[in-house]
Amino acid sequence: METERAARRTGWWAGVTAFGLWGLLPVFWKQIDWLSPAQVVALRAVCCVPVLVAVLLMRGRLGYVVRSLGRLRVVGLHTLTAALLGVNWLAYVWATQNGQIVTGSLGYFLTPLANVGLGAMVLGEKLRRGQWVAVGLAGVGVALQVVAVGALPWVALALCLSFAVYGLLRKTAPLDSLEGLTVESLMALPLAVGWLWWHPPEVLATGVRQGLLVASLGVVTTIPLLAFATAARRLPLSVVGLLQFLAPSLQFLVGALVYGEPVTALRLASFAVIWAGLGVMARDMRVASRG
Repeated sequence: METERAARRTGWWAGVTAFGLWGLLPVFWKQIDWLSPAQVVALRAVCCVPVLVAVLLMRGRLGYVVRSLGRLRVVGLHTLTAALLGVNWLAYVWATQNGQIVTGSLGYFLTPLANVGLGAMVLGEKLRRGQWVAVGLAGVGVALQVVAVGALPWVALALCLSFAVYGLLRKTAPLDSLEGLTVESLMALPLAVGWLWWHPPEVLATGVRQGLLVASLGVVTTIPLLAFATAARRLPLSVVGLLQFLAPSLQFLVGALVYGEPVTALRLASFAVIWAGLGVMARDMRVASRG
């Protein structure tokens, strides 16, 4: 019993670490805002590879990943997921660099609700009453955003849809999170290197501190992923699902309080409606897990 409690405690802290770091990442992107979003994404892909390979070596899983590269279905699926992840990262970094962190957080608040909708439409999963209410409230929240901003929040929708479809495809993938991210990074590597060749970033010319920040991109990407993998193994899915709302909540606070992004009463109302939908879904998840 004590071992199980220790495992859950470790999983809980790992989940808080993963989603907390993801929620605070806009601060990191702001520190390297002399780079274009495409350069950041390309450097992130390049810097991820050695870190991921090192972790796989320590876990004795590198050979499995190398063998997986000979399977056409694995390569094709993860090439597609790499493209979706690239779109998600581009939108995320662009939103951060262009004063739309709050709008970006909206996308990640909507993602769990979009996952529910895709599960129903694509996988034929039957929605419970609470899930229908949550999805409906999300739709109302987006409509309020359109009224408040005067335009469709395309950044939030790009973040939401790219990551939701990414999650849907990864659900059918044979590789887990670490191995899958490694293959995705390898698939993206030629394009990333090519982009950096034609659009070389001025890293060292900007100073040692900036160079170290860029060099840490791989670690910044990998640590929350490994923490998330630990949480997913040691915690019930319902608990992980609730913890994931920590990331967009922190993004919202960072954008509004740290960088002073405008949050009008109507925009706040739209978030309140979406938070209500998440609350309904959270309660539904807890009831379902007990049943």
